[in-house]
Amino acid sequence: MQLYSTKHQSPDVSLEEAIFRGLPPDNGLYMPTSIPTLPQTFWDNVENLSLQEIAFEIAYALIGEDVPADAVKALIDKAIDFTAPLVEVEEDTYCLELFHGPSMAFKDFGARFMAALMSYFLQKSEKQIHILVATSGDTGGAVAQGFYQTPNIDVTILYPSGKVSDIQEKQLTTLGANVRALEVAGTFDDCQALVKQAFLDKELSGQFSLASANSINIARLIPQAFYYVNAYAQLKKKGLAKELVISVPSGNFGNLSAGIIAWRMGMPVKQFIAATNVNKVVPEYLKSGIYEPISPSLSTISNAMDVGNPSNFPRMQALFGNDLAQMQKMLTGYFYSDTETRSAMRLVYERTGYVICPHTAVAYLGLKDYTKTLEESVTGVFLSTAHYAKFLDVVEEVIGEQPIPERLSALLDKEKQATQISTDYEAFKQNLIEAFSSSNADVE
Repeated sequence: MQLYSTKHQSPDVSLEEAIFRGLPPDNGLYMPTSIPTLPQTFWDNVENLSLQEIAFEIAYALIGEDVPADAVKALIDKAIDFTAPLVEVEEDTYCLELFHGPSMAFKDFGARFMAALMSYFLQKSEKQIHILVATSGDTGGAVAQGFYQTPNIDVTILYPSGKVSDIQEKQLTTLGANVRALEVAGTFDDCQALVKQAFLDKELSGQFSLASANSINIARLIPQAFYYVNAYAQLKKKGLAKELVISVPSGNFGNLSAGIIAWRMGMPVKQFIAATNVNKVVPEYLKSGIYEPISPSLSTISNAMDVGNPSNFPRMQALFGNDLAQMQKMLTGYFYSDTETRSAMRLVYERTGYVICPHTAVAYLGLKDYTKTLEESVTGVFLSTAHYAKFLDVVEEVIGEQPIPERLSALLDKEKQATQISTDYEAFKQNLIEAFSSSNADVE
């Protein structure tokens, strides 16, 4: 697998170099030089395949040049050991539940696959890798779980102070060992900016081996394509005859980019919905053709989507050949206020008894608003990116007390371990140097 930079100012690289480098030197994003179309025989039989079998076919088509088939299968078996069921909430309306992994968020797919893939490549060497990751909520918990106690890898997670839920914070601040948390006095965009600056810092990268576990890393995107195809397979098994519309709650737009990759590989889709909160950069772009980042990002109850300058936007453009008209044919954007989000959570619960988190509610609203514009009926899928209990304060405010899974409730009594830092880059850099030097010494 060869990858290029979306800024086209850096040389193409191998998969191994791309996942450990994270960002190209020109500050673009790595993308495959080609995206294979899966054979028609695969799509004809996809409803008879398990999630793991689907994952293998997609992963091997993309990375088979770099990783042999038996190793790809081992990676899948290790990383994707949970399900992603499709639940019919209303007629022709399905929720794709992506919260059945260890951290109960969709990012378990990307984080666990990436950890397994990095471990595969690191078997060839004994060097120490330092993962830097910014989180607006669920990435931190998934990365913490995915990389916890992985040999030769330590993880530093940056999160915005006071802008993640209590359970989200506990998921990324209570593990210890090779996982440490930095609580940043700022927004998610500030956290992301610090991480990006660190990767571009030649002094830092010259002294230490840095890698990213954010959705800017191509290894995070590949496994997210798995569950889109698996959702299509589940619908096909149910006798799907109507065209498929998929609504994706979006912040950094890695999740939607992965869906587009699945479509590029041959998955039949009528339309994708880019559903956001009031950080509406992409929905506005799809309407006007003008890209205007929001700085600072606006705080909402769907905090994992509080992103004012989505990192994966250049990937979305690249997937459509930087052609706005082509993007507009396949993507429709909607955005929603906290009031609208709460109303959707309440409405779904009162009608069906089904409990959804704020992010899932945004995706539900996007799907419903799009289908209202159609004359024909379609099969609609909206993605649930996290278990509602991770946003319990909002959920219980809107619909009343709800049960909490034991694996999440057990976190609340654990002691938080996080270092508070400012948005000053030089202070952050010094913090990293001291921590990385200590972890390297432990390895040696």
